[in-house]
Amino acid sequence: MMRPVLRLDGAGASPLLGRPVLDPPKALWNGLMLVGALTLTPFFTSWSAVVLFLAMTYATLLVGHSVGMHRMMIHRSFTCPKPLERALIYIGVLVGISGPFGVIRIHDTRDWAQRQTKCHDFFAHTRSLPSDLLWQLAYRFEFQRPPTLTLEPNLSDDPWYRVMEATWRWHQLALAVILYLIGGLPWVVWGVCVRVIVSTAGHWTVTYFCHNPGQRRWQVKGACVQASNLPGLGLLTYGECWHNNHHAFPESARIGLEPDQLDPAWWLISLLERLGLARNVGRPRGEESREDLLPVAG
Repeated sequence: MMRPVLRLDGAGASPLLGRPVLDPPKALWNGLMLVGALTLTPFFTSWSAVVLFLAMTYATLLVGHSVGMHRMMIHRSFTCPKPLERALIYIGVLVGISGPFGVIRIHDTRDWAQRQTKCHDFFAHTRSLPSDLLWQLAYRFEFQRPPTLTLEPNLSDDPWYRVMEATWRWHQLALAVILYLIGGLPWVVWGVCVRVIVSTAGHWTVTYFCHNPGQRRWQVKGACVQASNLPGLGLLTYGECWHNNHHAFPESARIGLEPDQLDPAWWLISLLERLGLARNVGRPRGEESREDLLPVAG
C-alpha cells in the first residue's frame, strides 16, 4: 500500500455535499490578467516579448510548479537543501496560480475528493471544458461538511513560507518593474498578464483532460476519479500529462515511467540528484506494495 502524505482529515467530511460559489479574489485576479492580456497585447507586442513569454512560461511551470511545488512540496518525492527548496518554491510563486499554502490546499482537497467513492463535479471535472475552466478560475467549493487541512510544521511555522503565502500576488508587481526596465511595456504585458493567465488556464486545461477518460495503465481501487495519460504531450506538460502513472505512484518523483514517456521535470530532478542536491528521491513502490492498484488490460 502507498504511504500517503496525509494533510487532510476527512472524518465526517463529504466531497459530494456542497456547491461552487464565486471566489471574488480569485475571480478578480484571473479576470484582471485575462482582460489585460486581451486588451493590451494588440498595442504592446514585440518579438522579444513573445520569446520572453514562451521562455518564462515554460521555465516557471517546469522548475517552480512541477518540480518545486508539485513533486517536492506537495508529494515530498524528494528533498533538497533549504536555499534550493526556497528558490524552487519562489519560482513556483511567480507562476501566479497561488501561494504555497493555497496550492497545497487546492491540490490536496481535490486529490482527497477524487479518491473517495463519489465526489462533486467540481473535483471530478465532468462538466464541459468551458464550464470547468470558469469554476477553476473564478469559483471555490463551499463544503457542507469540509475536511480539515493541517500543514506540516516545517511549512506552516516557516516565516519565509508564510511571507510567500501572504504576498504571492505582489511578486508579479516586482517582476513587472524589472521587465519594464529591460523591455518596456510589451515585456510587462507578455511577461506578466499573458504568462499568468496562460499558465493558470493551461494548468487547469491539462488537469481537466488528465481526469477524464483516456489511456490508462492502472486503476486505483475505490477511487471515483481515475486519471488518464495524455500521449504525445510529455515535453509540453513537463511530464505532468502521465497522470494515470502519477495517481498510481504519487510517491514517485518520476511520472513518465515508460521509455517513450518524456518527463522533463524528472530530468531536472535526476540531474539534481546526480549533483547531490536532491535526496530521498522517490521511485514507484514495489509490486509487493501495490494492493491498492489494479492493472488495466491493454
